[in-house]
Amino acid sequence: MSNLDAFRVRGKIALLTGAGGVLGAVFARALAEAGARVWVTDLREEAARNVADRLRNEGLDAHARATDVLDRTSLEATLAATGPVDILVNAAGGNLPGATTSPEQPFFDIPLDAVQKVLALNLFGGALLPAQVFGQAMVGKAEGGVILNVSSMSAIRPLTRIAGYSIAKAAVSNFTQWLAVHMAQEYNPRVRVNAIAPGFFLTDQNRYLLTEAEGGALTPRGQAVLDHTPMRRFGRPEDLAGVTLWLCSDASSFVTGIVVPVDGGFSVFSGV
Repeated sequence: MSNLDAFRVRGKIALLTGAGGVLGAVFARALAEAGARVWVTDLREEAARNVADRLRNEGLDAHARATDVLDRTSLEATLAATGPVDILVNAAGGNLPGATTSPEQPFFDIPLDAVQKVLALNLFGGALLPAQVFGQAMVGKAEGGVILNVSSMSAIRPLTRIAGYSIAKAAVSNFTQWLAVHMAQEYNPRVRVNAIAPGFFLTDQNRYLLTEAEGGALTPRGQAVLDHTPMRRFGRPEDLAGVTLWLCSDASSFVTGIVVPVDGGFSVFSGV
């Protein structure tokens, strides 16, 4: 196998949760272009179908299915439809205003149920439950497989305001490391578990925090982000494609238990 071929995933079956969003769609495209049969899943069936339809229109092997990552029965039904997968990308996740501090909601007033919901979405649905359902089928394969979680910059450098999200993503990073060891020692050393930690990407979820609605000028928070990003720009969704292929392919066959920042240097800059 050539070095370039090691990055290809021809003949592999890849399933992505939360793939109806901007970043999930990038993961799906990267794997489909590298030769995988891609299952695009999302709680929103229409969003999943839109992503899969775009890929199929380009001649890529893509399929869509509605899946609730917080419902084990829904995950098991999806596994029955797809069969054992070679690659699982856990892209489901998100934040809630209720788990965030603001002038109107100080830390002391954050409701516990809001933090619990954010933790459930990002850790339980965003990593643990899919790993249980699809990972169990994966460990029985002689060639093993890959689980790729999505952590966050807030797990590495806790960010102001987003208390619940930072807690949840820190848990995802820790779980990634734990699961990597557990899978290798207890089940199959060829099952690898890693995560990526995106830095600041302009998406529908955070655009309002980083840019002004009128004119697109940077907010004070957006300017602070760029001031602490040595590469002096926000991430583009396609910046995640290369690291996704690396971690999901044989090019990283001896890599497990790591969390890779994709952040333009934000996590290593001290500010001076």
